[in-house]
Amino acid sequence: MSPGGPAGRVEAYLAGLREGGPMHWTLIDPDKSPGERAAGIARGAVELGTHAILLGGSTGISRAVIGPTSAAVKAAVRVPAIIFPEGAGSLTPEADAVLFMSLLNSRDLDLVIRAHARAATSIRSMGLEPIPTGYVVVAPGMRVGEVGRVDAVARDDPATAVGFALAAEMLGMRFVYLEAGSGAPRPVPAAMVRAVREATRVTLIVGGGIRSGRDARPLLGAGADVLVTGTVTEEEGLGEGYRTILEEVHRVRAR
Repeated sequence: MSPGGPAGRVEAYLAGLREGGPMHWTLIDPDKSPGERAAGIARGAVELGTHAILLGGSTGISRAVIGPTSAAVKAAVRVPAIIFPEGAGSLTPEADAVLFMSLLNSRDLDLVIRAHARAATSIRSMGLEPIPTGYVVVAPGMRVGEVGRVDAVARDDPATAVGFALAAEMLGMRFVYLEAGSGAPRPVPAAMVRAVREATRVTLIVGGGIRSGRDARPLLGAGADVLVTGTVTEEEGLGEGYRTILEEVHRVRAR
């Protein structure tokens, strides 16, 4: 994948995949799985049918770690390597793209827009393709909710999630990410996913708490375009839970 500008080649690739049904992205934490270890996970994940590799997850990831890990992953697989950013230090020209995420329900203006303004020139100079994404944390939120100083959207409040998603779309963001938090005991409620799907035309990403095909099925039925899994691979590797999630995604794609 070659980097591009707005609506660049990675985004066009993802849009083409979306036309065929939902996608699965595998999140790898470079601090926990650096370099060739990440490449091995990515290789196995792609063989099982994942559609993209996200790199990120920890706080304080350094360029010294993210750079070699991105390079190793790109050498190992032909799907996009996309940065799931923790901050400017987690950027590297070795990746294909970056989720340019505004944490919409944060109380910290840095995480809504100021950090983005500081990083924008670096992203442009690195040739990274920015993928404009509205990031919305849903209860319980876990660590990202704490670090991000969010007012988490209540699980029984789909109207608020819809409001954030619509605002993101109206601001020109083409992706919205509903996040229950890494290690969440339950995923984002399917009713909330359905409400956002019915109200918007964005590419809808859902992550956090998805550990099995049983968790994935209602989210896919509600209209999620992308399921992201990270914790399940850290805890179990590319085992049964991970495989059943991918089976559900590909079952829907095969319809």
